[in-house]
Amino acid sequence: MMSKNTYNPHGEIDLENRRRRLKFRAWHRGIKELDLIFGNFIEANGDSFDEEDCAWFERLFEEQDHEILKWVTGGAEEPDAFKGPMMDRLKKLDFMTLKAR
Repeated sequence: MMSKNTYNPHGEIDLENRRRRLKFRAWHRGIKELDLIFGNFIEANGDSFDEEDCAWFERLFEEQDHEILKWVTGGAEEPDAFKGPMMDRLKKLDFMTLKAR
């Protein structure tokens, strides 16, 4: 597995456009639950994302939706590659207050 510092499929895209791309991808995951979780999270926090934050989400977005949903909702432990402050913040979302777009 590649380390978080070597993975950068969007290296030619500037940070602002990476953030915009993440917002779009967050609202178009494929399952509504993740659209709500990721969309609301990135809408609220994405403008402050740095290169490392963007890369973390870009890697996460390559995982299977149902696996991600289990990790975020506590149904299964996330892999070591996704443990840390960003996943902790996702897990603290109040799922009852998320708004659809």
